[in-house]
Amino acid sequence: MLSRLGSAPAATHARPRRCSRPGSVTRLPASLRRHAGTSCLCAMSSPQDAVPPVANTPHTRASAGEAGAASSARAAGALSRKRRAASAAGGRMRTVAAASGGNGTAERSDERSVVILGAGIVGAATAYFLTKRGLKPIVIERSGVAAAASGKAGGFLARSWGDGGPTQQLHHKSFDLHEQLAQELGVESYRRIPTLSVAGGARRRGASPPASWLDGDVARAQMMDPGTAQVTPRELTTKLMEAAVAAGATLRIGAACGVEMRAREDGEARVVEGVHVRSGDRDDGEEELIACDTLLVAMGPWTVLAEDWFNDVGAPGPELVIPLEGVKSTSLVYNGDNVRSAVSAEPFALFCAEDRNGCHLEVYPRWNGEVYICGCGGSDYVSGARLRAGGDCEHQSLIGADPKRVAAASSSFAGLTTLARGVNGNATGPDISQACMRPCATDALPIMGQVPGVDGAYLAAGHNCWGILWGPITGLAMAELLDTGSCQEVNLRSFDPLRFCRATRAGGRGGRGRHAGTTAVGEQW
Repeated sequence: MLSRLGSAPAATHARPRRCSRPGSVTRLPASLRRHAGTSCLCAMSSPQDAVPPVANTPHTRASAGEAGAASSARAAGALSRKRRAASAAGGRMRTVAAASGGNGTAERSDERSVVILGAGIVGAATAYFLTKRGLKPIVIERSGVAAAASGKAGGFLARSWGDGGPTQQLHHKSFDLHEQLAQELGVESYRRIPTLSVAGGARRRGASPPASWLDGDVARAQMMDPGTAQVTPRELTTKLMEAAVAAGATLRIGAACGVEMRAREDGEARVVEGVHVRSGDRDDGEEELIACDTLLVAMGPWTVLAEDWFNDVGAPGPELVIPLEGVKSTSLVYNGDNVRSAVSAEPFALFCAEDRNGCHLEVYPRWNGEVYICGCGGSDYVSGARLRAGGDCEHQSLIGADPKRVAAASSSFAGLTTLARGVNGNATGPDISQACMRPCATDALPIMGQVPGVDGAYLAAGHNCWGILWGPITGLAMAELLDTGSCQEVNLRSFDPLRFCRATRAGGRGGRGRHAGTTAVGEQW
C-alpha cells in the first residue's frame, strides 16, 4: 500500500501538517535561469563533450535488467493509483517521471531515476558527479542555487585541520578535489592563501605584522598555516550546477512537501517511489508527484523536515531522528576601493582571538579584493518548529543579520585596520551585512547515508562550518552511494544517520566550531 508522508507522523511530534512555503524566489544566473521553472520540469540535453565519460560502477543491489524492470513496474503501478486519487480529488496532482541515462556521459543500461532535494553545494556537487556516472538527476530547490549558506559562507579551506579525527578523510580528499574542480570548471575565485593567527591589543614596539594593512591595534600577528586556500562558495556551487545541467541534469524550482513510499515485499522496510513537490509560493499551489527510485535530502538545516516525511506510525525500521540545529550567524562584506587595493596586494586569511566585543573574527580577503568577515559572535541556535512551516526561520529569505553583531564586528575590524575607519577614525561599517545558518548536528559530525528502514532514501547534511570544504567530497561520495548502494571513496561509518536512531544522545552545546587538529580555533558553538 502506498504511504504519502507529508504530514506529522504522530501527535507527540507536534509537527505542522502543511507543506513549507517556498517564499520568494532568488534570481538565478542567466545560464541556469533558462533551465528552471516554477511549474514545469526543464530537462536539457547537452553536447557530447560537456562532461567527460567515466567508467560506471556495477550495481550492488540488483542486476541492471532486474532493477529496471522492477522500477518500471513499481512506478507504473504507483502513478496509476496516484492519478486515480488525483482525479477523485479534483485533479490538483500532476505526475512527472524523473529522467534516467545520459547523453555525453557514461552509458547506462538501467532505468535509475534520482531526485536531489536542495541546490546548495552538497546537492550541486552530488548532481555533478552523478552525471559523470551517466545519470540525469532532478534537483529540486525552493529558492535558487546557493540561496542559503552555500551563497553566504566564507569558503575557507584547510587540509590538515581535521587530522586525527573521523573527518580527516573529508578534509584531505576534498581539499585536493577543490583544486581539481577549479581547473575543470574554471572557478576563478579558488586560490591558495596563507592564514595568520591575530590578536588585538596594544602593538609591541618595533612589531611589524606580515600584512601592512593590519595597521591598527594588533598585539600579535603570526603565521598559523601557510597551506590553506579559499574559494567563493556561490561561484563554485553555481558552476557545479551549470555543469550538471549541461550534462543532462534538471533544475526544478519548487518545495518538496512529502515522500511517496510503499512497503517492501518482505515487509522489513519501505521503498521510495517519488517525492511530492509544490510549485509557487502558496500553500494551495499545484502539487506534483515526481517519480523516482532514489532520493537524496540535502537541504541544510531544513533537512529536519525529513523526520516528518519518513516517520510513519507502525512502519518498519527505527524512528528517524535528525538532531540538526541551524547555527544562525551574521557575516559582513567590505568591497570599497581602498579595501580592494590593499588586501589584493597582501592576501592573508585571519583567525582572531576573542575581543572585547565578543567577536572571534575570521577575515577572508577574496580574489576580487573584497573582504568577507564572520565570527561575529552572538549566534542564534535554531531548531524544531522554528525551521518548519510557520516558524521564524522556515525559509532562507527570513534569515537576516543581527544589527548588534554587525556593529560589534565592524568595531572589531576597525580596531585591526584603518581600512575600516572613516575620516573621523570611527568604524565605517560593511558594504554588505547578511546571515545564514550552518547545519550542525549534536556531535558536530555530518549526517551522510541511507535513511534507516527506507530503501532508496538518503541524507547528506550537517556539515557545520566545513560545508564548503567538504561539499565536493560529499558530492562524490553520495553519488557513488546513490548509484551503487555502497561507498568506497569515503568511510561513512561515523556519519551514518543510524547513529542517532539507536539511542537519544545527551549533552549540551560547545566545541562545535573549527579545530586545527584538537585545538579549538575561533568561535565555538
